[in-house]
Amino acid sequence: MAERMRKDQAHELIDKMPDDSTWDDLISEIYVRQVIEKGLADSRAGRTMDVKDVRRKYGLAE
Repeated sequence: MAERMRKDQAHELIDKMPDDSTWDDLISEIYVRQVIEKGLADSRAGRTMDVKDVRRKYGLAE
């Protein structure tokens, strides 16, 4: 389930953007924030893998 957004969080995000920002810029910022929040929640819940295990799984050099 997605985390609820508070209006003050949205205002803070918009206020930090340059005055010449576009709607696409805003959508991008929201997406990045959403992905980061999901990653942090996964980390707190223990739903992460060690990078060595991921590299091994996909045959990448360590």
